[in-house]
Amino acid sequence: MADMDTALSPELSAFRDEVRSFIAANLPDDLRRAARRTPSVFHDPDVSLPWQRILNARGWAAPDWPVEFGGPGWDAVQRYIFISECVAADAPHLAPMGLKMVAPVLMHYGTPQQQAYYLPRILSGEDYWCQGFSEPGSGSDLASLRLRADRDGSDYVLNGSKIWTTHAHFANRMFCLVRTSAEGKPQAGISFLLIDMDTPGIRISPIHTLAGDHELNQVFFDDVRVPQANRLGAENDGWSVAKHLLAFERGGVYAPALVARLREVERACPEDPVLRQKIARQAVSLEALQAIELKALRKEGPTAMYPSILKVLGTEASQAIDVLACDILGTPGWRAREADLPDDIAVTVPRYLNNRAASIYAGSNEIQRDIIAKMMLG
Repeated sequence: MADMDTALSPELSAFRDEVRSFIAANLPDDLRRAARRTPSVFHDPDVSLPWQRILNARGWAAPDWPVEFGGPGWDAVQRYIFISECVAADAPHLAPMGLKMVAPVLMHYGTPQQQAYYLPRILSGEDYWCQGFSEPGSGSDLASLRLRADRDGSDYVLNGSKIWTTHAHFANRMFCLVRTSAEGKPQAGISFLLIDMDTPGIRISPIHTLAGDHELNQVFFDDVRVPQANRLGAENDGWSVAKHLLAFERGGVYAPALVARLREVERACPEDPVLRQKIARQAVSLEALQAIELKALRKEGPTAMYPSILKVLGTEASQAIDVLACDILGTPGWRAREADLPDDIAVTVPRYLNNRAASIYAGSNEIQRDIIAKMMLG
């Protein structure tokens, strides 16, 4: 499988060593352990936020952010090295809803006042965000959403619900798509709001996954008042804001974590030629995925298609490795998370169950293939 160390310049080797040394000196063992035993891609804030604050103190909490907003100013290869080193060290995943999703749209669509208020709070972890997009009956067909936002003085009054809302029970903020007009095309009547989760009228109902986790929720809005000043972008132009955001949600970097997982599975694999062949096939696929990710980070080639391409390839590779892990690690994994089980076995089946949704959320992979086809074929 791909190993970037052999191809690094002296400058990049020094950067890798700096990152590696910092992580070794500053990542507490209890956070490593908690991260290893989390089957979801979302780590609870009691695991992710302490690490985010450590990174923020070093200026590394937001590798993708421009310097003017608090980012480190790294190039594509430096960002890839940083991600790879975090994966190798079992560092917790930082919650993406703030750092990687709403932050880029704040930078693009936000007013100077909104940027000055929210972006520092996202970096520090003071604001923890959730995403209010999907609704019952309006998931893949996102434009059919019905959560009403009616003008009343300087506020919008919201009524309706959102579903599959990851970490809403932890969040103090939500970025949310609402229906501000019923006229014209469905996409034309949507606005993008920033919501304080402590606002009266918001109720959160838990949804437990197949893996037994509580990371999802349904959120109900009953006469919830949101200031119009909390709108991002123009009224009824939220679809444009959402499309900008989804490029960040669907894209990203999958290969470093998947390479590490496949190596973990390979170490446990018996001398079975069929299983070994499956591992080799996945290793080749990950080489290709890594090459595409680096091209995407460098903005080389068909940049508009990369979010959809990476979403399809990354999630399907992840699910294939989940299946391999279950085949190889076997029945002990069904006793999920028992204290006497090694970390890799303890999370095998919960991770498999949790990750079945990966090819559905953020726009199903079928929809991503349609997007790719339209871009290629017109």
